[in-house]
Amino acid sequence: MGRPALTRDEVLETAAGLVKQHGPDALTMRKLAAELGTAVTSIYWHVGNRESLLDALVERTVADLGVIRPTGRTPAQRIVSVARALRRQLRDHPHLVAMVHERGLTERMFLPAQRALVHEVHATGLRGARAAEVVRAVQFQVVGFVLVERNRERAPVQQPAEEQLWDSETAEDDPGLARALAAPVDQERLFVTSVRALVEALLAR
Repeated sequence: MGRPALTRDEVLETAAGLVKQHGPDALTMRKLAAELGTAVTSIYWHVGNRESLLDALVERTVADLGVIRPTGRTPAQRIVSVARALRRQLRDHPHLVAMVHERGLTERMFLPAQRALVHEVHATGLRGARAAEVVRAVQFQVVGFVLVERNRERAPVQQPAEEQLWDSETAEDDPGLARALAAPVDQERLFVTSVRALVEALLAR
């Protein structure tokens, strides 16, 4: 039997996989065709040229990242759950998110998360500028945290390392603090702690 007929969705799914694994620069029509086991002309027929392919891929990414369903018993818990979901999305799709940003669709990409946050902030009774402040503070916290995580992960090996920098003197005679700062960072726990503290403080004002 021959290969099943190629579909547009299959082309976009395979292209997204190549970008996620190797970055946008690795996405060529020739490589995509080889991955799909088809001719380059078939790719053009389904999605047009490379620029059209990238545009379609960005639109698909924006749509895929749009689904965030809050969880938790209270608005504060649900706001934290939205922040955690947004962080996961940004961390799981760094190359695709970069493509969205380069094509000027970042704000549209964030809109579903913002709308989920607005709904939960309204549930606390906040309106207007106060509500907007909470939404933006949470969004900026998530994006900033992810950027720090990415920078730490991509940084060269540090000499001296953190565990070599912290001792009784630098920790101001606090050995427990020295041990904690010398240990690897539990990024998930730190994120939840920081965003929860931010949300509780904003809602309590």
